[in-house]
Amino acid sequence: MHFQRRGKKLLVILGTIILMLFPTYSSEVVSAPVQSQKTPQNHTQSVPASDEDKAISAGSSATNSSTLNNHKTTKGLTLSQLLHKYPETFKTSGPRNKVIALTFDDVPDPRFTPQLLNILKKYNVKATFFVVGNRAKKHPAMVRRMIREGHAIGNHSYNHPQFVKLQMNDFRTQIIKTENIIQTLAGYKPRLIRPPYGDISEQQLKWAKNNGYTLVNWNVDSLDWKGLSKNQVRNNILAHVGKGAIILQHGGGGPGSHLQGSIEALPEVITIMRKRGYTFVTVPQLLQVSKSK
Repeated sequence: MHFQRRGKKLLVILGTIILMLFPTYSSEVVSAPVQSQKTPQNHTQSVPASDEDKAISAGSSATNSSTLNNHKTTKGLTLSQLLHKYPETFKTSGPRNKVIALTFDDVPDPRFTPQLLNILKKYNVKATFFVVGNRAKKHPAMVRRMIREGHAIGNHSYNHPQFVKLQMNDFRTQIIKTENIIQTLAGYKPRLIRPPYGDISEQQLKWAKNNGYTLVNWNVDSLDWKGLSKNQVRNNILAHVGKGAIILQHGGGGPGSHLQGSIEALPEVITIMRKRGYTFVTVPQLLQVSKSK
C-alpha cells in the first residue's frame, strides 16, 4: 500500500511537469472532444404553394405589429417618428368619435374572403379591404363583389414584399401595378396604401405624399394571423378598441393559414361594439378622405 500511494504521487508530479513543459499539447488534448461536436442544422421542407401564396409569409402584415412603434426603418426613423413627422399622410387611427373601421389584409383569398363578405353583408357593415395585386388578378370576381357590396379598397402591394428592402423603382412598381389592376376591377385608383408588415421608409413615404396617397396602418391588432381561436381574436380586439380605432384582421394568407377564429369572432365583435354605441365605417369615411387618388 505504501508503494501504491508513493506511485500515485509520482504520477501526479510527473503529470504536473508535463503540463508545465508542454502547455500547447495539453490544451489540444483537452479541447479535442469539444471540437468534434457539431451543432446540428435545422432543415425544413418547403411547402408547395401557388404563386400568389408564395409572396405572403405566415405572419403577413401583422408580423412586426408588436414592435411597430420601435422598429427602425432602413432610413433610420422609427415608424413612430414617421407618424409624428407626416401626420397628414401616415395614419393609424381616426378622429376620436364613436366610429371604428374594420380592415382586412391580404385579400382576395377564396378560402376566407367570401366568408367575411357574407358576415359583413348579414350585419350590414362596410369594411376596408387591402388588396394584393397578384391575388386580385387571379380572383377578380371577389374584388368586384367587395365593390358591389359597398366596401372600400386599398392597395397592399403586388406580391407583399417588405417595402424597406426595395429600391424606389421597385417600390413604385408595386404600387402602380396594383392600382392599375384595382382600377380595372373597381373603377378607381385607391388613395389608401397599407404597407406589408406595416413598414415603410421615409423616402417611400415622401413619394406617397407627393403623389396624393394616404398610408394606413392600425392601432388595434387582432393577431389573427397566428391562427388564434375565436375567443382570443375577439378579446384582442375588444381589449384595445376605442374611439376612431382602425382594426387589423386578415382575409387571406399564405399556405397553412388558419383564420377561422377571426371569421368566427367577427359577428361577436360587431354585436358587442354596436351595443357599446359604436358605428362601423370604411377607412375613407373614418379619415374623411376620398377613396380614390
